Amino acid sequence: MRFLDQLDREVSLLSPPKRIVSLVPSQTELLVDLGFNDRLVGITKFCIHPELTYRSKQRIGGTKTPDIDLIRSLKPDICIANKEENRKEDIELIETFCPVWVSDVNNPNEAYDMIHRLGAVFDCHYHAEKLVKEIQHAFDTIQPFDRHITALYFIWKEPDYIAGQGTFIDSMLKSMGLKNAAQQSRYPEFKKGLPQPDVIFLSSEPYPFKEKHVEEFQQRFPGSNVFLVDGEMFSWYGSRMLKAPHYFMELSALLKG
Repeated sequence: MRFLDQLDREVSLLSPPKRIVSLVPSQTELLVDLGFNDRLVGITKFCIHPELTYRSKQRIGGTKTPDIDLIRSLKPDICIANKEENRKEDIELIETFCPVWVSDVNNPNEAYDMIHRLGAVFDCHYHAEKLVKEIQHAFDTIQPFDRHITALYFIWKEPDYIAGQGTFIDSMLKSMGLKNAAQQSRYPEFKKGLPQPDVIFLSSEPYPFKEKHVEEFQQRFPGSNVFLVDGEMFSWYGSRMLKAPHYFMELSALLKG
C-alpha cells in the first residue's frame, strides 16, 4: 500500500500499521480519538493528552530531541511526524528503519486533509470523515467579531516571538474575526515600534506564560488588553479542534466585556 503524506512524499506500507510512534502531541491525541491507543508504542514527553496515554506509553524524548535508538528498539511499523514540530535530520534517521508519515498543517483545511489522509493510512475512513464533519460543524457555530480588532499572539519570552502570517495560530485568530497585527510570516521576533494592538494573547505553550506575566505585558503595552490563553486551543490541529470553538466564543465574550 502506498500513501502520500502532506509533503507529497510516498509512504509504503505492507498493511495498516499496528505499532505506531507519534512525534506530535496533537496527532497523538487524534490517533487515540480515532481508536488507536492500543497501537501506540511510543510518544513524546509533550504528548500529555489523553492523560491515560501519557501515563502508560513509552516516552521517546521531545519533539525536537527524540531518542532515535529507543524508537528503533520499539520496532514501529510507522512514525507520525510534522514538518514544523520535528527536525528533518531526525526524520531522515528514523526513515532508515521505519516509514515516516509527515504532516504540514497551517490552517483548518489542511488539518481536515491531515485527518482524512491518516484515516486512509489507518483504514478508518468513516471515523476520520465523521470527526472532520463534527469539527467543521463546531467552527460553523463561531460568531466572529463584527468590528475591526487587532491582536498579537506571543509564543515566547526573551526573546519575544509572536505568531505571524501563514501559521495555524494565525488561522485560529482569523476564525474569531481578529486581525493578526504581525505582518511577517511564521514566527518572527517582536520588534518595538509596531502600533499597539487592541489585544495581546500570552500563550500557555510553548513558553509557559503565567498570570504573573499579564501585568508585566500590560505595563509594556498600556494601550492593549492582555490575556493569558490556552495555547492548545490555538495550535493543536487534530481532535482538539472540536473543543476550540467553544473556547473561542468564551474568549470573545471576555474581549467584548
